[in-house]
Amino acid sequence: MSEKQEQQQVTLDNCAREPIHIPGSIQPHGALLAFDRLGRLVCMSANAAEMLGLPLALGRVLRPEEISREPEAQRIIGQAVAGLGSGEAMPEACELSLNGQRFDLVVHASQSLCLCEFEQRGIEADRLSSFALLAYRSMDKLKRQTSIDRLLEVAVAEVRAMSGFDRVMAYRFRHDDSGDVVAEALHEDLEPYLGRRYPASDIPAQARRLYVLNTLRAIANVAYRPVPLLADVGQTEPVDLSHSVLRSVSPIHIEYLSNMGVGASMSVSIVVGGRLWGMLACHHMKPLLVPYSIRMAMDVMAQLIAASVQSITAREQEAAMGRAALLRTDIAAQIAQGHEAADVLIREAAALSASLEADALFVGIDGRVRCYGSIDERWAAALVAQLQAGPDSLVHLNRVEDLPATRGERHCGALGLRFDEPRAGWLVLLRREQIETIRWGGKPEKEIAHGPLGPRLTPRGSFAEWKETVRGTAIPWAAHQLESASLLLDAVSRAHAGRVLEVDRLRSQLWAVLGHDLRDPLNTLSVASYALDQQKSPTRLNAIIRNSTNRMARLLRDLQDITRIQNGLGLAMDTEETDLAALLTQLLNEQRLTYPDVRLEATIPPALPARLDPMRFLQVATNLLSNARHHGQGLVTIELTGTDEHARLRVGNPAEPIAEELVAGLFDPFKRRSMENSRNPGSMGLGLYIVHQIAKAQGGSITYDARDGMVLFELQVPLIQVSTPDEHDGN
Repeated sequence: MSEKQEQQQVTLDNCAREPIHIPGSIQPHGALLAFDRLGRLVCMSANAAEMLGLPLALGRVLRPEEISREPEAQRIIGQAVAGLGSGEAMPEACELSLNGQRFDLVVHASQSLCLCEFEQRGIEADRLSSFALLAYRSMDKLKRQTSIDRLLEVAVAEVRAMSGFDRVMAYRFRHDDSGDVVAEALHEDLEPYLGRRYPASDIPAQARRLYVLNTLRAIANVAYRPVPLLADVGQTEPVDLSHSVLRSVSPIHIEYLSNMGVGASMSVSIVVGGRLWGMLACHHMKPLLVPYSIRMAMDVMAQLIAASVQSITAREQEAAMGRAALLRTDIAAQIAQGHEAADVLIREAAALSASLEADALFVGIDGRVRCYGSIDERWAAALVAQLQAGPDSLVHLNRVEDLPATRGERHCGALGLRFDEPRAGWLVLLRREQIETIRWGGKPEKEIAHGPLGPRLTPRGSFAEWKETVRGTAIPWAAHQLESASLLLDAVSRAHAGRVLEVDRLRSQLWAVLGHDLRDPLNTLSVASYALDQQKSPTRLNAIIRNSTNRMARLLRDLQDITRIQNGLGLAMDTEETDLAALLTQLLNEQRLTYPDVRLEATIPPALPARLDPMRFLQVATNLLSNARHHGQGLVTIELTGTDEHARLRVGNPAEPIAEELVAGLFDPFKRRSMENSRNPGSMGLGLYIVHQIAKAQGGSITYDARDGMVLFELQVPLIQVSTPDEHDGN
């Protein structure tokens, strides 16, 4: 490929591969000398002899006392050169006078060389007298901030006051390495950049590495002419200037700053956890050289800012993880107490969404989904099928193309937690599309143009605000949120597995109890049949036979209902016009004959017409009366009332309130501790569950209350049926 063709094929990769750490030149406001471990001068800037007024010759050994008469300068140069032989060369700095000028001498090691940089002082010395106090006050202000936003606002104001720059901005980088200007202090004549975003390509990868390695960089004069480095004949490797304070800057960056009208700049990195978290960017409209000592104080400020960011972030994340742990423990405890995992997760949906910063969530299991928030159920079912087909139990997606196509609410982020693999049990948290109008600081795309260096990728020529709407992605979950989700998945999976084992055990016990309960009425019927053959007490025997038959019918009906509900078939309903008052009166008359020891106190209107399933209404009333008999003290109160829209049946009995931890699961099947009632030892606690399902299927509700020494259950149903049987799935 010809050189011309190679120049024309310019991409962002070319910019990203620029070797900015070995530019072969420095900025002209200083001079550079490089020594090997024998003290020989192997490299120097072309302006060194003239600026420093020293007799310099490449390849010659130059002793520290030949460079400066000042003891401190001799010490740090001699110590740094000697340290090369032992593998040590700590960076140090001091002030010195040479050739009638004051310099900041900065000495550090680079590979096998000792670099001595002489930087001219650019600000009067009398400013330094009050600098220490100003720096102390600035750092004290920074230490007292408790939020990141306020910390950065204080930082830009203090750095501008200390340095004299026209504009100081605080960047905060996003997960995609683009950066937002989140705080700004500037001269009143300048256009604010606050709130604008700059693309990740503005800081190529190799520059980002240098910002982490060398946390402060200054350009005293953007219009400078680079001073080349002169190397000894035997010095063939380019000098690594990664840590150099005089390092010449990429021509692309110089053009970038020139396009902004900047005359001098300084950047101070905010490095958190080894990553470039943010940056303080300083701009001046004219050339400005800030002394090394002041720059180092600002570098310390940046380290203090980074430590504060880390501390504030850790504190916020610790608090969030603590809240998540409490929620996780509560959810696991509810499941362990016998509640269905899907019921608990939906019940705690608001808290889960807040904890993991989700906009909506749904729970899918056994092919059914239950939603919290604006979610299309068919789309949710498709997403469960997609997640279930994969091998992972924790899945994190944040692009719209990774999710099933949807109509309506547009979610682009999904965090899926599989808590039951055989039954496709998933908790899925969703984040909406991040439809965001970005205020770019200039159009983010770079263009191939004929810049000062010929055809190449040039920086933006305009930094006027340019808006762009971004679609198709969601904000990804942060690392600590994914950790919290993983812990939640583990807790729910463990509790749910325990619950499944318990349900299997109780289901086996149910069959045993049903077998026992069915044997009792069968034996009674057998005895009654024998007595009938002997023609003894036919009236009493008829009552025994009727009660036993009714008991068997109830057991078989409850078993049928449980089977339909558990298989997702719902409850069969046969609605018709009926009088609830007449139905309840007839039931109470039968109850008084069957249970003469129980006192029934009823308040029933003369008539209460309704359109619903009369047999299901009687089933609910019978179950509530049975519950009151077994848990009460010989007295049951019944009250039937009606309004224009609803009928209410209230059944109560004197008793201690139900334990608080059991109230939330009263209407769950296979409840733990449901068999503890000594007056009803064979009960599995299925009656209230079936009552709850019947109430829902008829468009009503069942509630529990305890007051004035009474335990009360109240059924509320609409007087006109509001749904059809196949509109309910029994959930």
